[in-house]
Amino acid sequence: MESDIRKLDLNLLRALDALLDERSVTRAADRLALTQPAVTGMLNRLRESFNDPLFVRAQRGIVPTLRAEQLALPIKQLLADVAGMLQPQAFDPQTAELTIKLASTDYALRAIVVPFLSALRERASNIRISVLPIDDQTLQLQLERGDVDLALVANGAAAPDLYVKPLFDESYVCVMRADHPDSKSSQISLTRFCALDHVLVSPSGGGFHGVTDEALRKIGKSRRVTVSVTSFLVLPEILMASDLIAVVPRRLAIRTPGLTIVEPPVKIPGFCKMVAWHERTHRDAGHRWIRTLMLETVKTL
Repeated sequence: MESDIRKLDLNLLRALDALLDERSVTRAADRLALTQPAVTGMLNRLRESFNDPLFVRAQRGIVPTLRAEQLALPIKQLLADVAGMLQPQAFDPQTAELTIKLASTDYALRAIVVPFLSALRERASNIRISVLPIDDQTLQLQLERGDVDLALVANGAAAPDLYVKPLFDESYVCVMRADHPDSKSSQISLTRFCALDHVLVSPSGGGFHGVTDEALRKIGKSRRVTVSVTSFLVLPEILMASDLIAVVPRRLAIRTPGLTIVEPPVKIPGFCKMVAWHERTHRDAGHRWIRTLMLETVKTL
């Protein structure tokens, strides 16, 4: 008779393991916190499934058949594997080997990823980080599919069903090269600010209007944006080689040597930088550790 695996559940295998160890229905029942008739019934089902008596009576308890002895080691291994599956795997950052796919803007790359990587290399040198550009149109799908594990986004940019954690609040400052004609003062007048030529970072490309221009519009003013670039990374070189000024996030400015920082003469709304992730990785111990380290890193800056 061909055995049907659908009739064999995990509790039957646990009972068989206990019977093999105890060589007694009574002791096996005590170990499993079951009644003796219940274990006897399970043994009868096991005999049917394996088409073998499995145990025969002896002077003291029961003894396994050859078939039962052959099953002893595989069943212990199977039960151990199942127990391992049910328990979250212990995470040790010093020995862990995994790759985290992180979506980031170039601003977040400088303000968050660079200091985070420094801390990560000290504590978990075998963890690899793959940094990818953020695509707002496909980010949700990328997180669902596992193409991205973490995303560094601004408040309001993450889909409602994603997990998000605030990293820090960011504000804007005005920057220029250290020997710029207007760098001698810690302040710049609104009139001078509007008269100077500005460089604007437009991530989508080609834009000449941003949050600064919107703030100026509300007070009936405007500035002269003469250069538009897609990346913060090239901005310092442009400023160093010209009399252009720029309005940038404060954390980016303080991490860029050779620039003078002054407060803008108009109130510009800041933003909250956040890390977002999907339900898929929410409970994983390694990913939780990564998120905690990132939060600790940015709080110390």
